[in-house]
Amino acid sequence: MYIIPAIDLIEGKCVRLTQGDYAQKKVYNEDPLEVAKSFEGAGLTRLHLVDLDGAKAQRIVNHKVLERIANKTSLHIDFGGGLKSDEDLRIAFESGAKQVTGGTVAVKNRDLFLHWLQVHGPERIILGADFKNGTIAVSGWLEESQLELFPFLEEYIQQGVRYAISTDVSKDGLLQGSAVETYQRMREELPDLQVIASGGITGMAELERLREIGCFGAIVGKAIYEGNISLAELSAFLA
Repeated sequence: MYIIPAIDLIEGKCVRLTQGDYAQKKVYNEDPLEVAKSFEGAGLTRLHLVDLDGAKAQRIVNHKVLERIANKTSLHIDFGGGLKSDEDLRIAFESGAKQVTGGTVAVKNRDLFLHWLQVHGPERIILGADFKNGTIAVSGWLEESQLELFPFLEEYIQQGVRYAISTDVSKDGLLQGSAVETYQRMREELPDLQVIASGGITGMAELERLREIGCFGAIVGKAIYEGNISLAELSAFLA
């Protein structure tokens, strides 16, 4: 299982929100590259980079930060937040993203998301399947759709999706545990899907559990920034 540290960007700074609430913002570092290099130095190979300004603006905003991190590290970066057009995708890939995540677009512009999947292939396009109360959350988690999580996933798997990042919005940033039962159900009912767990991960025992379940990856954010999980612990886990 890949440990995938998260960097969320607002105004080019490394921040974390609580439950996706922009009013509950905490700045952890003015320089995301410094943070990314610390992850790389600990032996982590991947990075989940989220453009929160982009999620609000409905277009890519922080691509220069992506470019800087991609040029100055060897991290495999998946990039998301506000990707709504072919031009956004072009900028993201040219700026160094290895994969991009589409969440809101997969709900609100299904044809475009399927076009991306066809043009770029399932290895480069990740389905963003964030949920709250069992339904898909969109627009930087500012609104809930009427789409139920599992039928949503099943439909896109039939269309060729291989990877999905799934965050329980109600748990994100609270450090009270992730939706382990939901991820276990995903692994049992959707065995062809590479599940990337995200939101609320608190400690190493939880990561062990997600690895046992068979998750492809686990995104860890606030637990690292608040010191609940150390980079040394993650290095040992990977070893």
